[in-house]
Amino acid sequence: MRHGKKFNHLGRTADHRKAMLANLSISLIEHKRITTTVAKAKALKKYVEPLITRCKDDSTNSRRVVFRYLQNKEAVKTLFAEIAEKVGDRPGGYTRIIKVGPRQGDGAEMAFIELVDFDENMAKAPKAAAKRTRRAGKKAAPKAEAPKAEEAPAEEAKAE
Repeated sequence: MRHGKKFNHLGRTADHRKAMLANLSISLIEHKRITTTVAKAKALKKYVEPLITRCKDDSTNSRRVVFRYLQNKEAVKTLFAEIAEKVGDRPGGYTRIIKVGPRQGDGAEMAFIELVDFDENMAKAPKAAAKRTRRAGKKAAPKAEAPKAEEAPAEEAKAE
């Protein structure tokens, strides 16, 4: 019976699951965004968010606790230096999962998992620009704006 066993075992033994989640966490800390399956992303979110909360308090004990989970000195340094600096005022919700569709080979649902404060594209893009229309007759006019951006450096070069 599986009464009270609510987390996803991911089809692995406990040691394999622990090692896999540690490796995914290290990759997420290093690259700030990784692509994986939705099930692994959800399991990783539950694994890495308490570690990020722990890194807000930069003490010897916190570093030892985080190192026990990750077993990677470089990842611990990055977590306590870069990531703790950006998430210091955030009360939680340090990661975001974005579904990207099925994988080509086996059809598994894939997703990005990323650190929220490190995604420059999402922070800068206004919501109106992200909305698209599906009309065939309408065409956007970004081509008219592109030459203006290219002409500006050429004019500066002539002035010098």
